[in-house]
Amino acid sequence: MPDPPRRGRLKLLLGYAAGVGKTYKMLEEAQKLKQQGVDVVIGYFEPHSRMETIRKTEGLEAIPRRKLSHRGTQFEEMDVEAILRRRPQICVVDEYAHTNVPGAERAKRWEDLEILLDAGIDVLTNMNVQHLESLNDQVWHFTGVRVRETVPDWVIKQADEVVMVDLPPQALLNRLKRGVIYPQEKAQQALVSFFKEPTLVALRELALRQTAHEVDVRQEIEEETDVPLSAPDRQKKAQATRAAESADRILIHITADPSTAALIRRGKRVADFLSADCFAVSVHLDSDLRSLPAKEREALEKHLNFARNLQIETRVLQGEDVAKSLIDFAHRHQVTQIFLLRHKPSPWPLVFGRSLVHQVVRLARDMQVTVVAERRRG
Repeated sequence: MPDPPRRGRLKLLLGYAAGVGKTYKMLEEAQKLKQQGVDVVIGYFEPHSRMETIRKTEGLEAIPRRKLSHRGTQFEEMDVEAILRRRPQICVVDEYAHTNVPGAERAKRWEDLEILLDAGIDVLTNMNVQHLESLNDQVWHFTGVRVRETVPDWVIKQADEVVMVDLPPQALLNRLKRGVIYPQEKAQQALVSFFKEPTLVALRELALRQTAHEVDVRQEIEEETDVPLSAPDRQKKAQATRAAESADRILIHITADPSTAALIRRGKRVADFLSADCFAVSVHLDSDLRSLPAKEREALEKHLNFARNLQIETRVLQGEDVAKSLIDFAHRHQVTQIFLLRHKPSPWPLVFGRSLVHQVVRLARDMQVTVVAERRRG
């Protein structure tokens, strides 16, 4: 029986805003690879009418896009099957966080690229830091823009290499004003919204920190083994190291409250930085949630599925006393930190004189309790 193909290598170029040069850098690397005799193709390229970038595609083979119809309108998406038939050594693909049109086999472009990687094709792609799922609330807080196209953090951790494409904010603003990034009318709109210098400075800082973290994690693991590791091997090594050394375990309390999504992101990001195991736990009288009103059940299932998509282990516990059930679970699983939503003020007195937060804090004498408030923009 033949061995399965090795998994392809994923290289991610990370930026912090449109126009910093991610696509240009990606195509520049593709041209160098072609000159070295590497079989490289363009799987998807979004020109955005940027002539300097378009010129970088000259001489590179491009796989024709697949046409899909949705609500009477034609759309074009990356043709995964055509790339698999062509089987290049390396495929360069724009906009890693892109959402595919309804009707495509997979919802996200990063899911399409997983197919190519599993087939042994190396991938070079790009995205901006604000598309990282765990940063969604933080980015909204200081930009006022809720990013809808996101990539789970665990997907980025699979990348064999993460490189930041940097450009100082002032230089980026100069490019914008010259019409290099957008046409003049759209550029003027951008200058008074997303492309404010303080916003760009904050996004750049996020990108620098995220890239440094990703590089440090990879370097530490490879220094321990003294050999370069593939992404799957690096993940296995990281999991083994975490199991052997990490003293941290995090529990996130899941409720139907809309702010729970932000709580999940916060807890998961802390868990990733601590290399800690992470649990998402909900407590109810009926463990299969059937006794809950439909609206509450739907919200809970949405949050539990969101946690699963971030590769968090989820549990639904049966119990009458929420605080006691959480603490009992925490003790059984050696949890060191508990993440809870802040209690919202109510005009009615608390039934037992204590909020859930107060009850958990009272019981969790040997654990750190982090109470997270919903972010609000001023």
